[in-house]
Amino acid sequence: MNQMLTVENRKRPRVLLVGNFLSASFTGTRGVCEDLAPRLRANDWSVMTTSCRRNRFIRLVDFLLTVCLRRNSYDVAQVDVYSGLAFVWAEVVAWALRIMRKPYILILRGGNLPAFAQNTGKRVPHLLQSASLVLAPSAYLLEEMRPYRQDLILLPNPLNLAVYSFKHRAHPTPRLVWLRTFHENYNPSLAVRVIASLVEDLPNVRLLMMGPDKDDGSFQAMHNLAVELGVVDRVTCTGPVRKEDVPQRLHEGDIFLNTARVDNTPVSVLEAMASGLCIVSTSVGGIPYILQNEHDALLVSNDDDTCMAKAVRRLLTEDGLAQRLSQNARRKVEEFDWSNILPKWEGLLIDVASRQKR
Repeated sequence: MNQMLTVENRKRPRVLLVGNFLSASFTGTRGVCEDLAPRLRANDWSVMTTSCRRNRFIRLVDFLLTVCLRRNSYDVAQVDVYSGLAFVWAEVVAWALRIMRKPYILILRGGNLPAFAQNTGKRVPHLLQSASLVLAPSAYLLEEMRPYRQDLILLPNPLNLAVYSFKHRAHPTPRLVWLRTFHENYNPSLAVRVIASLVEDLPNVRLLMMGPDKDDGSFQAMHNLAVELGVVDRVTCTGPVRKEDVPQRLHEGDIFLNTARVDNTPVSVLEAMASGLCIVSTSVGGIPYILQNEHDALLVSNDDDTCMAKAVRRLLTEDGLAQRLSQNARRKVEEFDWSNILPKWEGLLIDVASRQKR
């Protein structure tokens, strides 16, 4: 309550959010900033956003035009930072913001950033040191990226818990759910291999796969493998799912598979935790920082279909295991609710803008 009063009694700066606002027009995935913008507006903040352009280069042009041409319409900017080519976009946008003499906050996104940072010389520390603040959405990124800037701030990805009804999975069925982008980083074929390992002794096993296709060949490879292993009739692919439909679709299964090779703090896993699904996940990147093996999930080695299938069997046969994991996961994810995270966002934005004025 004190924090909320502090925010309400201080002048709110005008904010520019720079990131990918693509869920309505293209990918079906929804970035954190797409939810942050309307929540700030609901609290009487003036918020501009960019960009919803599908083409990457056109999106970059939109970023720059907004930063430069609308410079009198915002006081502080927030910029998402990913690895790979998207890192260049963050560098260019930050350069433009410095020219416009605008303070900005960087938010680290993506579990591949630590590996990317090791192979890019001084680019990562140069960008991070240029910002007023740098936020990490997970303890994993906080720890891994501290060598490039010591004063990183932990601010978890938020979740609107109110829309996720909790169903206690004390006695789960062999209905599995996978929710992610079809991309090699998330290894969708592993989920199919798990189904193939289970089908002989679990004839009722089914897999629901939800998410957009990144067109890197991962979706086709997954489908071809399902045909080859004779389980294509047990795998249902929905394509992209609207954000508002995710809570209901998650309840079509009882066990959630996270097959990622690279990860940070995936919102899809948080959603599964909120809904009470029993989670079986690879233990990569930031996953061990949010999930504790045997307490609120079962964690297995990367790309290990044998161990992942064994974990699924345990959930179906081991007395009390599913009940414990389901309940503990829901309790843990409650700390990620927007009611806890939004006031922190507001305070940081106000502090940065106030510092700039001084």
